[in-house]
Amino acid sequence: MKLLLAAAAAFSIALLPVAADAHGPTRKKVTETVEINAPAEKVWAAIGNFQDMSWHPAVTANTGQGGNAIDATRKLTLQGGGTIDEVLYKFEPEQKSYSYRIAEVDVKVLPVTNYSSTITVTPIDATHSKVEWRGAFYRGYPNNDPPPELSDEAAIAAVTGVYRGGLDALKAKLEKGS
Repeated sequence: MKLLLAAAAAFSIALLPVAADAHGPTRKKVTETVEINAPAEKVWAAIGNFQDMSWHPAVTANTGQGGNAIDATRKLTLQGGGTIDEVLYKFEPEQKSYSYRIAEVDVKVLPVTNYSSTITVTPIDATHSKVEWRGAFYRGYPNNDPPPELSDEAAIAAVTGVYRGGLDALKAKLEKGS
């Protein structure tokens, strides 16, 4: 009997790597931050309106409905013509924070699925603040063996690029002339 249990345990352990690969992708997370030489109120004034993402250099136009109310929507038009439809699900102006999710995007535009994100402005002192942009998502290809352009690595690189590009542009815009 002990031999049978040992054999069963060894067989189960041998299958663990296969089982781990068989379940598909895992949720990935990206967090990027920037410190800005500007008061939190000034930074929030620049980014705190869900309907206005003109501060991000990749966004050439945005339209939307609902202002900053829960379930408000926006459509971002990007350089190159791609679009991203987003929905606001949390808005906390007192904490200078809002959260949204992507309702629709072509994975050729942004190689992610089931994406949600939060952007928050935190005062460091009276004249400096920190912006944190964090998101969670799955890669653009939901099954095993994704093509390289829809892999975990591609999704992480794309989201990191979006966040860095936006945060760096925001810092440059708000510190100009400071």
